[in-house]
Amino acid sequence: MSGDTVSLYLDSQIRDWVLFPITLVMILVGVLRHYIVLLLQSAPKKQPKEVIREQRALVRSQILRATASSSPIPPTYYKSISQYLSQAFADGTYLKDGPPQGDAPTTPPNPLTDPAAMDGMMAGMKTQMVMMVPQMVIMGWINFFFQGFVLIKLPFPLTLGFKSMLQRGIETPDMDVRWVSSLSWYFLNFFGLNGLYRLILGNENAADSSRDMSTPFAAAAAPQPGQAQDYNKLFKAERDNLEFSEGLHSWVAKDADTRILQKYGRPIPTS
Repeated sequence: MSGDTVSLYLDSQIRDWVLFPITLVMILVGVLRHYIVLLLQSAPKKQPKEVIREQRALVRSQILRATASSSPIPPTYYKSISQYLSQAFADGTYLKDGPPQGDAPTTPPNPLTDPAAMDGMMAGMKTQMVMMVPQMVIMGWINFFFQGFVLIKLPFPLTLGFKSMLQRGIETPDMDVRWVSSLSWYFLNFFGLNGLYRLILGNENAADSSRDMSTPFAAAAAPQPGQAQDYNKLFKAERDNLEFSEGLHSWVAKDADTRILQKYGRPIPTS
């Protein structure tokens, strides 16, 4: 003992029977649930060509608008394409169910009655359950068998603000902040193993702990890839965007001959 500082010495058995097992179990559970999620995922269903045409028409219009400020298309052709898409959106040419009948508003189908949307929501809920249940089991296992254990001392100094984060489950105000409890070691691994998962399983892995931050109900409420959208309203909004982008059109080849002559110091002919 030196002054008010107390030196702690950890038994090597804590390292061998607590620290290493917790770390190893969390790594193996992450890898296992990654492959379970892959098994639960079903092959995407083929979409009808009418649905694909409806989606691609909107994407085509968005790409046209995105390149308006430096467009490779001459102004005449750009305006012709823009007006054609705008008229097609107004007539409902690209709608999968055809043009709307009369002035009756079109409403997207209820996701709770749409089989495709229900399949997407159920897949999301099953994935979230695979994410959450193992972590709840591991936390209960650590709390039951290793509650109050001090596992490791960090090799760098920290401020007192980290004490509550690193020493959960240990009510010892005089202990050095760098000591880490078993429960805090679980949380450090929970958020710190993502880099290892990306190294082992790739960037698009299902072991990422950030996926656990959402609940199954949030996943069900989130828009799924197969969830229906009201493309009639999207097309109406896209018409306004196309009209606005026509005024922003700038052809990249405008006065190209003059700019090339100026670049190489050639005289510019006058008419």
